[in-house]
Amino acid sequence: MLHESSISTFFLVFTGAAVLATLALAARQSLLVAYIALGALLGPWGLGLVKDAALISDLSTIGIMFLLFLLGLDLHPQDLVHSLRRTTLVTLLSSLVFAGAGSAIGLATGFSLLESLVLGGAMSFSSTIIGLKLLPTTVLHHQRMGEIMISILLLQDFLAIAVLLLLRGAKGDDMRLWSDMSLFLLALPGLVLLAGLFARFVLLRLMQRFDTIREYVFLLAIGWCLGMAELAKALGLSGEIGAFIAGVALAPSPIAMYIAESLRPLRDFFLVLFFFTLGARFNLGMLGEVVVPAALAAGLAVAVKPWVFGRLLQRTGEPPRRAIEVGFRLGQLSEFSLLIAALAFDAGAIGERASLTLQLATVLSFLASSYLVVLRFPTPIAVSDALRRD
Repeated sequence: MLHESSISTFFLVFTGAAVLATLALAARQSLLVAYIALGALLGPWGLGLVKDAALISDLSTIGIMFLLFLLGLDLHPQDLVHSLRRTTLVTLLSSLVFAGAGSAIGLATGFSLLESLVLGGAMSFSSTIIGLKLLPTTVLHHQRMGEIMISILLLQDFLAIAVLLLLRGAKGDDMRLWSDMSLFLLALPGLVLLAGLFARFVLLRLMQRFDTIREYVFLLAIGWCLGMAELAKALGLSGEIGAFIAGVALAPSPIAMYIAESLRPLRDFFLVLFFFTLGARFNLGMLGEVVVPAALAAGLAVAVKPWVFGRLLQRTGEPPRRAIEVGFRLGQLSEFSLLIAALAFDAGAIGERASLTLQLATVLSFLASSYLVVLRFPTPIAVSDALRRD
């Protein structure tokens, strides 16, 4: 049974989210902003009503895993391979541009060379949550734009894992770093092969045999998603990649669509916790020291990323309108930026000011990017009736 303080925490989070969401909708604002604002208000650096932010943070990562699991369920392996081939160069070139621009901002605002490089590296990635949560379901699963965004974000995840491994290596010796990198390169194809074989010869046969018992299919799908996520983490990958591979392994099956529909409410439950955690974890006491460099970094991401992605995608043959919209939807920092900020500080690669700057820049880019997308493009939570799609 949950501890009483945990029950109180969930009461505050979801009751507060319902209240602020009502106010946000009445004011025709994004719900994501309401969840982040609630975290800042109730968290340890606000009113302090929710002190155990670590518990919520751990739970919120499950929402990201479910999101990527559902994406994988709607993406056939052959379609995924085709999309990755077309977007690899776009992802690599854009990451280099953003890394260079972020490093320049770090040097210009007084950070050391190493801190500036970490800031630039963290700015290379876009948010899986923001990018895909604000994409209408029909577009995400059945149109070219969804394939492009999934491919770019997946490749960015691989690059982000490499950066995290480098930062972990900074805490130890070089042999540990090379061991982790070798394990990463070997683990990915091995995990894909294992997932495909297990899904085909074990999982799908179990589902076909007991498909009339919906509760069993529901539990088996959750166990498969989280089990693959844990296995991926044990192999040096991320839980999100493991969950995505778990979904892709089931995608060719007719039961994939039923599983996707069943898990969507559970995904949304955990995603509320994710956005609440973003607001709760920030130290408001140091806001004055980091607001200028953070605003510059966030502003650069929101202003430059749409243009860079748009130009690169047009060179691959994408129509200008689609290329520009993809750029706006990817025009923010990433959840991995928050992990990089924490791990780099723990490893001694950056100071507290640089870490908090990166955290605030990430949150600001989430807010600004969400506003731009919600106001200009079709989303499930658009403030305009004409743009609301799902």
